[in-house]
Amino acid sequence: MSTFPRSPRLLKGGIVLIDPNSSAVQHIIVLQYNPDTLTRTLQVKGVGAESGDRSEALRLKGPPTETIKLEVEIDATDQLERAEAPATQVGIHPHLAALETLVYPSYAQLQSNNRLAASGKMEIVPMETPLTLFIWSKQRILPVRITDFSITEEAFDAALNPIRAKVSLGLRVLNVDDLSFNHKGGSMFMSYLQQKEQLAKQRSGAGSFSSFGIGGLS
Repeated sequence: MSTFPRSPRLLKGGIVLIDPNSSAVQHIIVLQYNPDTLTRTLQVKGVGAESGDRSEALRLKGPPTETIKLEVEIDATDQLERAEAPATQVGIHPHLAALETLVYPSYAQLQSNNRLAASGKMEIVPMETPLTLFIWSKQRILPVRITDFSITEEAFDAALNPIRAKVSLGLRVLNVDDLSFNHKGGSMFMSYLQQKEQLAKQRSGAGSFSSFGIGGLS
């Protein structure tokens, strides 16, 4: 980070877990380092295939399916040089565990379902997780589901605790088709969409037909 007194404060990206009913914050994970790149893909939800009904060619069934790919770096080198715990004891295990538990049902949930199964319960309801929010500036606060997760551990201490790793995350943005308008995540998606439309209006340099070398459309 720059020591220049007027340098802007570097904001971090991260993940927040909230209760979907009460909106109570359950966990905040701030990324140690912001990724250099973030890949976003939007798959359009059109009506019909290329050979479908021509009257449906301009219609959309809903918001596009948006996916996000990013690579997170975790490094305990600085903490080890300063002899800071818990890095000196368990390396980056706590950082990895915080991310990994995003895709696990909780210990208590598994125990509860096991007790229900042992008591003869015929149907076990799938376990509900907290609402996961991916935060990448105040313009992007997105309800997401983690779809891909891989870890590459790159260095270890004498006790084989990982001290440097890269975590690749794949996220799918959850929209109102997934959650409904009344769900907390659905309302957050609608705020994201509304903000996107407002940002589109702020672009500099309004386009004109002269840019294309034509006077208009006949």
